[in-house]
Amino acid sequence: MYSPEQTKKLQQLTNNLLAASKTHPVEKSKLEELKDVLRFHEYRYAIMNDPLISDFEYDGLYKQLEHIETAHPDLVTADSPSQRVAKGLTKEFPTMQHLVPMLSLENSYNEQDLLDWDRRARELSGLEELEYCVEPKFDGASISLTYENDMLLRGVTRGDGVAGDEITTNIRQIRSVPLSASFSKYGLQVVEIRGEILMNKNNFKKYNEQLAEQNLAPLANPRNAAAGSLRIKDPKEVSRRNLEAFLYHISYFTTLEGWQMTDGHLAGPEGEDMGKVRSKDMPVHPALKTHSGSLQLLWDLGFRSPQKEKKVVKGIQAVVDYCHEFEKQRDNLPYEIDGMVIKVNSIALQDKMGMTTHHPRWAIAFKFKARQATSTLRKVEFQVGRTGSITPVAKLDPVPLGGVTVSSVSLFNEEVVREKDLKIGDQVLVERAGDVIPYIVKPLTDVRTGKETSIVFPTHCPVCGDKLVKPEGEAVWRCVNINCPAQVVERIIHFASKDAMDIRSFGDANVRKFYELGFLKDVPGIYHLPYDKIRELEGFGEKSVGNLQTAIETSKQQPLHRLIFGLGIRYVGETTAKTLAAAVSHLSDFTEYSLEDLQNLEDVGPKVATSVYQFFHNKDNKALLEKLESLGLNLKSQKAAPSTEGNLNGQTFLFTGTLNRLKRSDAEEIVEKNGGKLLSGVSSKLNYLIVGEDAGSKLEKAKKIPSIKILTEDEFIKMVNI
Repeated sequence: MYSPEQTKKLQQLTNNLLAASKTHPVEKSKLEELKDVLRFHEYRYAIMNDPLISDFEYDGLYKQLEHIETAHPDLVTADSPSQRVAKGLTKEFPTMQHLVPMLSLENSYNEQDLLDWDRRARELSGLEELEYCVEPKFDGASISLTYENDMLLRGVTRGDGVAGDEITTNIRQIRSVPLSASFSKYGLQVVEIRGEILMNKNNFKKYNEQLAEQNLAPLANPRNAAAGSLRIKDPKEVSRRNLEAFLYHISYFTTLEGWQMTDGHLAGPEGEDMGKVRSKDMPVHPALKTHSGSLQLLWDLGFRSPQKEKKVVKGIQAVVDYCHEFEKQRDNLPYEIDGMVIKVNSIALQDKMGMTTHHPRWAIAFKFKARQATSTLRKVEFQVGRTGSITPVAKLDPVPLGGVTVSSVSLFNEEVVREKDLKIGDQVLVERAGDVIPYIVKPLTDVRTGKETSIVFPTHCPVCGDKLVKPEGEAVWRCVNINCPAQVVERIIHFASKDAMDIRSFGDANVRKFYELGFLKDVPGIYHLPYDKIRELEGFGEKSVGNLQTAIETSKQQPLHRLIFGLGIRYVGETTAKTLAAAVSHLSDFTEYSLEDLQNLEDVGPKVATSVYQFFHNKDNKALLEKLESLGLNLKSQKAAPSTEGNLNGQTFLFTGTLNRLKRSDAEEIVEKNGGKLLSGVSSKLNYLIVGEDAGSKLEKAKKIPSIKILTEDEFIKMVNI
């Protein structure tokens, strides 16, 4: 979409805008340049997967755009990057009919199926050899997009193939879907495009980790995650899920001259039938005469089409070879596919071959080997997690699946077991999508013999024997004994893990071994391990012990957010840990935070705030933090310590709303450098509230406390003499 010259120009423009925005807001006259730059970086991030600026820099430019458009609402256009994120919730998804029905594809499962289909295709076309376009069959949620006069008009789910749910607001949240595209350059006025919404493997893994932190059952596969996301009523939540879109078929278009194409069939301006027109005589842009050409057209317009993945070949044997070649790459792809789609490349031939009421005759899907298998559920073990959650784990007869042998499958919680009606002795259908954790799809109830037995959940902890409890509103049974050995071991493993304190050479096996040998009883015990005794163990030479000791010592200097994540506070993931670390100078500061103070932090809701509050107001946890600090661990934020000198010494400050002349972080740094202290919420301890645009509840609350002085941004700048 962008030539090397355009890329160079836009990157230089980006640098200029970034440099200028550090000192002054971007001028109104630069609005179009700013939008062009943001669209360019959306393309680099979402389509090319090769960003040229950091998320922080993109967000900074995006805020500048919002600032200009807020001040000048008459300048807001429908294709502005700011118009992706909708305000408020979607009340309903009305039914919308597709311009062209979304038919299914005929499926093939082996080479012979493809050979038979090729024979029929050649008979229908009258040719001895056909040119085919072969591309991945994406495993996501099918959608239909309509553009009119170069603007995104609507997005619709597949539904029943004739009509689906109109989900335009949610589609606009997907950055790989352009809000506008220059179809008019190709003589097109109205265009309907088919595609697939996906969640890539990496984002799917992260999303499941977030669910796990909330003690919710992970989703089974990326396809379910994508499909479910499209019907969420909160567009902001859709945006947070980082969905992607592949667009792979132009099903309908009208030209500026009045021509109309419906799945390969042309009609003239007056409605005359042009279905018999030869491909070379079609009165449309040359790119629209072949399927591969339409993929290139979409790619050139900024869509993520399978332009790089597709291959144009002659003859069915070349199709078979490419299908097998691509299947070998399946596990290495960043997204899920379940086969390949083969299409006759000529649009004119597609029209000649036609379609049945169910599927087009000019296309077929070659399905890869299923990643499902059947096995027998032999028993269920109950595992205790670091927060005391009891997880049932099914033990199966080992079965090869997706390149691995599966013998253990998490059943998540009691409700899942009851909903699926699982029993010991059941034949079960097991699925594994890519590198995602396997799960049981369903029991095969039709083959039950009557010898199957119910799965009985324990009433007491299988490790320590304490009575289990099930908190109101939760699906998980818990052991509330904080000294339960299973919980202690899991907490230590989590603390030492890669995303927490990153203690190399200290994996699960070593933690469990040291715990069983009595070398390790709690988290602080990591920092006074008996290395002399460890050296006596088989497999622990001088070098490996030295590496372990070095890794443990190095972990003491990990940044505060890693320590917070490593503490295993319920509902606190990596992102929330960073938010918490940035809010304080020392971790013990949280002992003075109220629930309201915590909820004033970005993206900290009532559930997270309650968990954090309870953690830092627990005497045992306070003692743990004191012990860790005495052992040399870093409990201080990387933020510079507040100065005790300056004209703001002893004064407390809080910022609310959008600042126009200063970045929030810069303004807060000015306060600390001049001896002031930052608060996270409005209270009688606050001296100054600095108010920017769109100030909300904090301003209203401050007005009720006479001792708080309310300043504008300009008054604050004058106060600190900058």
